Order: sequence, then structure tokens, then C-alpha cells
Amino acid sequence: MPSSVVPRTPAVAALVAAALATGLLAGSTGATAAETAQVRIHDIQGTTRTSPLVGRQVTDVPGIVTGVRTYGSRGFWFQDPQADDDAATSEGVFVYTGSVPTVAVGDQVLVSGTVGEYVPGGTSSGNQSLTQIAKPAVTVVSQGNELPAAVTVSAASVPAEYAPDGDPSAGNSINGRALRPRTYALDYYESLEGSNVRIGTSRVVGATDPYAELWVTVKPWENDNRRGGTVYGSYSSQNTGRLQIQSLTPRAEKPFPDANVGDMLAGTTEGPLDFNQFGGYTLTARTLGTVVDRGLARERTRPQRGGELAVATYNVENLDPSDPQEKFDALAKAVVDNLSSPDILALEEIQDDNGAKNDGTVAAGQTLKKFTDAILAAGGPAYAWRSVDPQNNKDGGEPGGNIRQVFLFNPERVSFTDRAGGDATTATGAVREHGRAALTLSPGRIDPANSAWENSRKPLAGQFTFRGRTVFVIANHFGSKGGDEGLTSHHQPPNRISEAKRLLQAQSVNAFVKDILKADRKADVVVLGDINDFEFSATTKALTDGGALYPAVRSLPRSERYSYVYQGNSQVLDQILTSPSIDDFSYDSVHINAEFAEQNSDHDPQVLRFRP
Repeated sequence: MPSSVVPRTPAVAALVAAALATGLLAGSTGATAAETAQVRIHDIQGTTRTSPLVGRQVTDVPGIVTGVRTYGSRGFWFQDPQADDDAATSEGVFVYTGSVPTVAVGDQVLVSGTVGEYVPGGTSSGNQSLTQIAKPAVTVVSQGNELPAAVTVSAASVPAEYAPDGDPSAGNSINGRALRPRTYALDYYESLEGSNVRIGTSRVVGATDPYAELWVTVKPWENDNRRGGTVYGSYSSQNTGRLQIQSLTPRAEKPFPDANVGDMLAGTTEGPLDFNQFGGYTLTARTLGTVVDRGLARERTRPQRGGELAVATYNVENLDPSDPQEKFDALAKAVVDNLSSPDILALEEIQDDNGAKNDGTVAAGQTLKKFTDAILAAGGPAYAWRSVDPQNNKDGGEPGGNIRQVFLFNPERVSFTDRAGGDATTATGAVREHGRAALTLSPGRIDPANSAWENSRKPLAGQFTFRGRTVFVIANHFGSKGGDEGLTSHHQPPNRISEAKRLLQAQSVNAFVKDILKADRKADVVVLGDINDFEFSATTKALTDGGALYPAVRSLPRSERYSYVYQGNSQVLDQILTSPSIDDFSYDSVHINAEFAEQNSDHDPQVLRFRP
């Protein structure tokens, strides 16, 4: 706690302890101790993640208003300027009013109400709870008071370890564990929940999103990369310096600044520390620093050489004909200028011809014509395409959208081997023909009846020929991470329930690759797409089982392994994996979207170049 505040005296602490022990609080009847021992904010917050006074009425809790929120979860924060001497107990708390508060920053108030623990996102989310006072009665004692000194959150103050292990007897929850704010980052942030905090000039590690949020790090050296982000390279490198930033000023009054990864949020950013559903600990800025543009540029990969085959993957984020022409043009320009017009391009999230309109339409010819026409207009090749239409509403994604994977290919450089018969429910297979591997259906789906693909995109397999050499390409879009708990979950480690499905999907694809390699152990196989999982995950391990595949992203330095930025963590979701015969290749994660406030997709495309 700040050294300038007055510590609570032992006598008052003893009276409060006596009142709590007898179950009596200020405002109760028939207890002299309860009447004389005033409950303060640090008594409400306690030394664990949940209040010792949950469900209880408190009366005339004193403090000074440090922040007012007039939108979303309406209410205000107030803080006790007379801190105790326990680093684990926060001196601030949120008061939920439900309507626009009538108090102002600097008001000295007395608050009565019910202490509660609100779980943003609901208990099934696994999120930690936010201690608050609800159904408040507020008395303004005076106005214009000096605010309690802000606690500076910095590289020196945030511990290197992220979180304690959960208690096995409590379902791996950390809720009941005493806070150790000098040991664990999550404990440190929790010890400041509701308090007035500040950061100094900090680097942006998560670009401004559509919800007027950005992420910074107070640890500029923590798993940093050359473009300014902070890389999530394992389940134990959560990047403790990350902090979400929002503004208490409504956007209608003052626009939230656009920032890209690597920009600086300069000066002082100060306000109450909140906990919300989308990102956990969040500095809700009463005073917001100034964004300094550091000039992050979108990358361009080099063109493939004459004898090189360039294979790429790109999630184009629910593309359909109802999207504005500007989106098609921007995506097309990226294919031509940033990806150097790859020979084969696997697309994820191509929607049907009327997008989210749920009328049974599954064909996507109009979507693909509009996209390939835009590529041609941007100076790219006249791509041909192959795909398999899904069954209506059987592949997940936006209802009615019928997303699927699609192959685009440049027929001037690559030929496609068409083998008829592939449809949404018929599986392709791998056979040996004339001493070499071949697909029974091309394009065809892999194992579509497997329960692993229920309500999920089925892999699309295609047989290509480049300079007389057969290349098998398998385009994927594995199950999403929906339902997984965030890194700030009260379960430690967090529950990652979605991984079970992707594990089964990876096993299915791995088995199919092994079938191809059984037919021809020297076959060139490229598995690519939105794998929705990390290069160190069980999903990737299952894909590579038995040496069938190698995750090409591992050929990059650790600091460059990412295709997506989530809550300030640069991480791998999109991947290209290669069979053993492709042992000499060039790999590029082309950063054109994920690090930018202005995006055409939230994913970065990946490109692999090799000589078959």
C-alpha cells in the first residue's frame, strides 16, 4: 500500500474481528462492538479472492470516489484513503448502481448495501469474481477531495510467476488461497482490485479492438518480438506484464484511440482496476495516455522462385457476397501484394452465396467468383477453385453461413487432379496407383462421418501436380476454443475443454496422412489451415504423431511464431505442417492483420515454399 496513507490501528482491527466473529456488522441490532467497529473497504475485500462478508449488509462504508462508469455495468469505484498494513487487501471496491451514478470523482461518500461476488460471464465461464456492493444507499459527505494516491503497476511491482496452483480439494480453484501479491501476478492484481492504479509509458501488445480496448505490457522485455508484441510460447509463459486498457469516458464524448502493436501508450494512464469477462484485470482509465504511432508496417513475403511451389493458408473471416466490395478488394490485394500470389491458397471461412441468411443455401460459387475476380483485378492470377459444399448447418460457424475450406490454385503453374464423387458425406481415401499414392476422391473430405467432425468443418483433401510431381494438400479448420477458460480463471491451470475435440480431429488427419505415406513413403503432403491451437499443444503433437508431419512454424525463431493476437498475447493458431519428404522449405508467417487495429481478418496468413 502507498506509504502516504494512514494504517488502520490494531484496536479498530480487533473490534472488526470481534464483530465478524459474532456474525454482527455495523447496522445490526443488539451489539455494541458492531456499532463501534466501522467496516472498511479492506474488511470487505479480505485476503482471498472472495469477500469474507459476502451476502452481508454493510453500513456507511467510507471512501472517496475514484471512477464513475455511465455505460455497460453502471456504477462507481470508491477507495479508502486510510489503508491497512496488509498488502493482500485492496482498498477499493466497485459499487453497482445499475443506473447512471449520481456521484462524481472526488466525492467523499458513505456507502451502505449488500456485499456480493459477481462473476463476469457467469459461473460456467471459470472467471474470477468481482467483489462489489450492490443495492447501495449513498451519502455524499463532501466534494472535490484529493484522490487516494494511485499504486503504480510496473515491471518492478508485478511478480514473475503468474498464478499459484489451484487447490485440488476445491476443483483446482485458487479462490480460497490466501493472496501472495509479492509472489504471483494474479494475486498482485487481485490485491489491487477496485483500487486506483496507474501505469507509465507502456508498449501496446494488443491493438485497439472494436470494443474500444487495447492491451499494453508493463514488462517490455517479456517474451518480446521484433514487431513489438509479446509472444505466448508455452502454457507456462502467460506474460505477466499484460494489462487491458479501457476508458471511462464514453466513446460518444471522446473517441478511443486507434493503436497497433508496437505503438506506445505514452504518459500516465490512471484509474480503477476492474475485472471483466473479456480479459480479466482491466485498467479503466479515468486519465488515458496518448498513443504514439511507431509505424508498424504490414509484411510482404517474397515471391516464389521458378522451381518453388508456394502453398498458403488464409482465414478470410466469414466472407460472403453481402460483404462490401472493399473487403473483397482488401483481401485480394493482400493475396497479390502481401502473399505474392501463392500457387495454392487454402481458404478458411468461405460462406455460402447468401451468407448468414438461413434458407438452406450451401453453394458458394458467387462468393468465390467475387473473390477471384477481385484478385484478378488486383493484378493477380486467374485462380481456379475446388471445394465440397457442406450439408446445411452441419459444419458449425455462423448459423446459415455454412463456412467451408476452399482451394484456390493458379492453373498456369499448378494442375488439379479431379477425381469425381466427393460430397459432404463421402470420405476420400488414399490408395497406391502405379507405384505412387493417389486420392480416391479429389477434392474430397476426410472421414466426415467421424464424430470428431460433428458440427465442425471437415478437412478438404486435394491432389495437385507441380512440374510433374504430385502434391497432396489437406485444408483444415479445427474446432474453436469456445468454452475454454481464460488465463485469469480461478482454476489454475485453466480448463481447456475445447482441446478434447481438436485432439480427436488431429488424430483423424494424422491417420489419413499415414495412409498416404503407407501408399508412398516419399509422398509430398502439406497439412494446413486454421488449426485453432498452439504449436506446443496436444493437438499439434497428435498431428505430428509418428513423425508423419512437422509443424513448419517451428523453423522460425521463437519470437516470430505467431499468427493471431489474443488479449495481448501473440500466438500460433494457423499452421502449415509437412511430411518428411519436404525437408527443405522456406516458411513465413505474414503479419498483415492480427497486430493492427484495422483488419481485413483477425488471422495472419501463412506461406510455405519448397521444391517438390
